[in-house]
Amino acid sequence: MKWIKGFHILKAFKIALAAVLSILTANLLGLDYAITAGIITVLSIQNTKRETLQTARDRGLAFLCALILSYLCFRWLDFSVIAFILYLFLFAFLCLSAGWGQAIAMDSVLISHFLTEQRFDSAMVVNELLVFAVGTLYGILINLHLRKKEVEFDRLSKLVDDEIKGIIHRMAENIRQEDKTNYHSDCFVRLEDKIHLAKECALRNWNNTLWSQSAYELDYIRMRENQSRVLKNIYDSIVRITMLPAQTMQVAAFFEEIEAQYHRDNNVEELLRLLEKMFSDMKRETLPQSREEFEARALLFYTLMQLEEFLTLKNKFVLSYCSLHSSNR
Repeated sequence: MKWIKGFHILKAFKIALAAVLSILTANLLGLDYAITAGIITVLSIQNTKRETLQTARDRGLAFLCALILSYLCFRWLDFSVIAFILYLFLFAFLCLSAGWGQAIAMDSVLISHFLTEQRFDSAMVVNELLVFAVGTLYGILINLHLRKKEVEFDRLSKLVDDEIKGIIHRMAENIRQEDKTNYHSDCFVRLEDKIHLAKECALRNWNNTLWSQSAYELDYIRMRENQSRVLKNIYDSIVRITMLPAQTMQVAAFFEEIEAQYHRDNNVEELLRLLEKMFSDMKRETLPQSREEFEARALLFYTLMQLEEFLTLKNKFVLSYCSLHSSNR
């Protein structure tokens, strides 16, 4: 697709530009191994701001450890291949244990310069620290332009909401039908795919927001994901209803009411009050007259219980963010 190719071209240009600037800066500072600064920049560029900063932090800590380990190895075994192999073993073990696996190759390239120069003096240490700093700095700076794709998340989350609304609409229709052979669960596969795309976008947006701790988009799509599981349970109940007691029409009407009030900011408290009244009314009704009616009414009651969970998930989400915004005023 054209937009994907355009994205790749832009990213390739960004990487090349950052590497060139890094090398030029290292040369202007009179640093040895200036090319290495460009390589460090390329390896430092990640997909999001948070990932870039986390990678820079981990590699910085790892590099300080690498300096200490290599100093001890070279001092003990001189500037030999055996000393470098011992350093690699110890450093790799440390990085893998600390979760710094990505730092092994890059930091070891810097340490190899000590072996090449056959010296470990303060001038060399400062040179390698500056090469690392220049390369890492440009890797961070080139990613600072990344922005949250709020429009993209709004589009994807609307697709999720529309799919859920459609599922509720079909439930209202099919719960009224005794014959449910044409009522299938394909919609839940589509919903799962749309939730997956929206969640990926929400995660990227969160990783590109450095100063805000709010995870509204992630929490929103997780709430919808939990609701989708509840809806699947409701579907499993509806397809088992083969007899239609009088209460069926009330439940179907409640589905329609949920569909009518379905929007992102609704705290659904009105729907929860209506549901509570329905529970109360159902408990006062006469007992079922047959086993089939008993089973059907039991499934309807279970459906209402699941709808209560469905609505409560939304209510808790909306209220949690309302209270958060109020406390930040």
